[in-house]
Amino acid sequence: MAKGQIFTGLDVGTNTIKALVIQKNGADWEVLSYAQMPSFGLRRGAVVNVEETAKNIQLLISGLEKDCGRKINSAYVNIGGSHLYATPSDGLISVSRADHIISQEDIDRVLQATKAINIPLNEDILDVFPTEFIIDDQKGIKQPLGLVGVRLEAKVILLCYFQSYFMNLTQAVLNAKLQIDDVIPSPLAAANSVLTPQQKEIGVALVDIGAATTSLAVFEEGELIHFAVFPIGSANITNDIAIGLKTEVAIAEDIKKQHGTCILAGNDDKKNESRKKIEVFDASQSLSFTKKNLVDIIEPRVSEILDLMQKELKKIGRQEMLPGGIVLTGGGAKLPKIKELAKQQLKLTCQIGVPKNIAGLEADPALATVAGLALGVGDFDSTSRGSMMGLSFGFMKGWSSKFKRMFRVFIP
Repeated sequence: MAKGQIFTGLDVGTNTIKALVIQKNGADWEVLSYAQMPSFGLRRGAVVNVEETAKNIQLLISGLEKDCGRKINSAYVNIGGSHLYATPSDGLISVSRADHIISQEDIDRVLQATKAINIPLNEDILDVFPTEFIIDDQKGIKQPLGLVGVRLEAKVILLCYFQSYFMNLTQAVLNAKLQIDDVIPSPLAAANSVLTPQQKEIGVALVDIGAATTSLAVFEEGELIHFAVFPIGSANITNDIAIGLKTEVAIAEDIKKQHGTCILAGNDDKKNESRKKIEVFDASQSLSFTKKNLVDIIEPRVSEILDLMQKELKKIGRQEMLPGGIVLTGGGAKLPKIKELAKQQLKLTCQIGVPKNIAGLEADPALATVAGLALGVGDFDSTSRGSMMGLSFGFMKGWSSKFKRMFRVFIP
């Protein structure tokens, strides 16, 4: 196959760093190379050790280059962590033209006006997500360009971040001799690879369960309407198992993967099975427990995570009110029976979200973010890029312009 342009997604997570290189083959995307390695230098999704993180990224990218035989100069990078948060805002301006036709300049001005809020000095605004425009008290307008009015108002969601963590992340990538194409919030990248435009239109919530954080992104009418990140994830389940069974964290992780489940089956045979002893032997100790013992540890923690999601949905009046339901993704979504527990607790349809539209990539929810980072940048024109993401910001066409291209840094 001829060598075309390649696109790289870099998912810097608390437990694992993942990188994916893809290339267009005709009308389809295909994997050129994928690799992952343990992550050191992050805490709860945020980079706290720049040097260690940079070293790991450089090792990972070097291995990818050898594997695919291509030079990787830049990547789209995720940003995660509970320091990310969303806050609503609005702005109001008078239309500038004498004929009162709303121009792109007016739209830019009203969006700039929404950023005039008080936030701490050590925080900044990552992006602005319009949810609605209002022209002379006429509400519910999605595309104001070219319409006529005297007064233009915008209601938006501002996505904010802690500056030090953002700088640590970008510095770690740059120190790894890698250019940064853009920085994308993890759950929005995941949504790009697992959600369809139809789901985003009718209303859907994506729940990304990572190792140290769980993120929620809610879409409706093609727009992001809510965003939240919580400092709790699948690593907390592992820690609970380690404490409950009085064993090491590494052994607890293996037990979770091999024997863990969120709920027990209801029939009698399965109930008897749940009472059978499970023996785990290690050089330092031997453990004996039942499936029920494990569920009694796992289920409360997963329920706690789901309860946080329910409270967020209630805040925005979408509790039990999303036709597209819940889409679970991230490594924590691989826990058996989590879909059933989520459906039971949230009272919404639920499914596991895996990356779509990349040939040769494993259908693994843990790969959703890295796939979304790579997929969100390809050689689409602006219209098809926006359509792929299911976004309807007609005046902010395309993934890259949507995130404002905050910066593009080149290594000398």
